[in-house]
Amino acid sequence: MESNYHLLMRKDNQLLVVTHLCQLLTCFTGFGGLIVPLILWVTQKDRVEGMDAHGKAIINFQLSIIVYCIISIPLILLFGIGILVLIFVGLFSLIFPIINAIKASNGEPPSYPLSLNFVS
Repeated sequence: MESNYHLLMRKDNQLLVVTHLCQLLTCFTGFGGLIVPLILWVTQKDRVEGMDAHGKAIINFQLSIIVYCIISIPLILLFGIGILVLIFVGLFSLIFPIINAIKASNGEPPSYPLSLNFVS
């Protein structure tokens, strides 16, 4: 039964690319960067080959971004270090979804550095 399960999954690198790029919604609209990939992951993880791994990486990355932003707020009072952390997190949240979208289009596994493991 387990071997037939994999036959039902389809390869869809374009959907994986879209799932990574949906994270950029937060940069442009202020929200959606976690919700849209979460919905795509939950609905497609059993249908699209690789979606489970990519979805987990995206969710872990987005939750890590939120944690780093929350941590940076009190650090703003400490010599402005929090501002540097926010700039760093902002650049990370813009650059790595694009890098991983390119990787997904090439069939490579995702990699988000400094990502905490919330979903495994």
